Amino acid sequence: MRGVILHAPGDVRVEERDDPTIIEPTDAIIRVTATCICGSDLWPYRGVEDVHDAVMGHEYVGVVEEIGADVRTVKVGDFVVGSFWASDNTCEICRSGYQAYCVHRVLMGTLGTQSERARIPLADGTLVATPGMPDDDLVPSLLAASDVLGTGWFAAVAAEAGPGKTVAVVGDGAVGLLGVLAAKQLGAERIIAMSRHADRQALARRFGATDIVEERGAAGVARIKELTGGLGAHSVIEAVGTQESMMQAVHSTRPGGHMGFVGVSHDVALPGDDMFMAGIHLHGGPAPVRRFLPELVRLIWDREIDPGQVFDLTLPLDQAAEGYRAMDERRATKVLLTV
Repeated sequence: MRGVILHAPGDVRVEERDDPTIIEPTDAIIRVTATCICGSDLWPYRGVEDVHDAVMGHEYVGVVEEIGADVRTVKVGDFVVGSFWASDNTCEICRSGYQAYCVHRVLMGTLGTQSERARIPLADGTLVATPGMPDDDLVPSLLAASDVLGTGWFAAVAAEAGPGKTVAVVGDGAVGLLGVLAAKQLGAERIIAMSRHADRQALARRFGATDIVEERGAAGVARIKELTGGLGAHSVIEAVGTQESMMQAVHSTRPGGHMGFVGVSHDVALPGDDMFMAGIHLHGGPAPVRRFLPELVRLIWDREIDPGQVFDLTLPLDQAAEGYRAMDERRATKVLLTV
């Protein structure tokens, strides 16, 4: 099969890979219908993370082609969405709603889903079947549920977005934009999107943003305070993962408020004095997407939400290298790869 390999920073190629096979009786093999490039894929692409001949991709939807002997909840022919973490969904950690920390978890990025087929470990606990074969226009939204929608949703939940709350979102990539959508669905009264890009601002407003703040850093914090009577937002979503974005989020949160951080952290250190005096709740990390998948699939299937709008460039798998360049150069927010 064809699959994306990142040989070195900036060196993306689509090459022949071995077809996946059932290894454990809990595995499933899917034919990938669509996959995509994640903002987190750009860290190794830019050389921030060490990379050498790595398979790529952790977001996927597709049709089940084969199942192991112990798989019970999906069957051959099902159209499925899966989390970017494989989980058994039965261990004590999973049952508490934190499937990304399952004691048997497998990071799908280590298997690579930017490919024609993929092995899904722990299929019963990882995959959610749709009610039927989706219309073509639903596929991008279902694909978003595999990671960026679920991650944005977790960020909003972690930040306790809800009725009567003002939510500020730091980061205007796909996760931040879908954090806006999630906050709106959860009933937030006011949603402030922090963005400097006109196209992303427009999408944020379509998803439910009521205000746009273009300033960053201390100036961005000052603007949030100005918009909130000097107090800061009740709920803040951090969706970048840099030192500046983390501190901007911390200082934008009012005392007693909640901050959900889901940006993959790189060289972030939280100063003790700042944290001690902030008086805020922090919650975040890798999103337990599987917790939310059944409800997200329902909302998409019933056309109550349209998260697939975050994909602003669609390319065939063979043109994955151009997709990486487009996201790296900010010519695209998120790239969908058809298989």
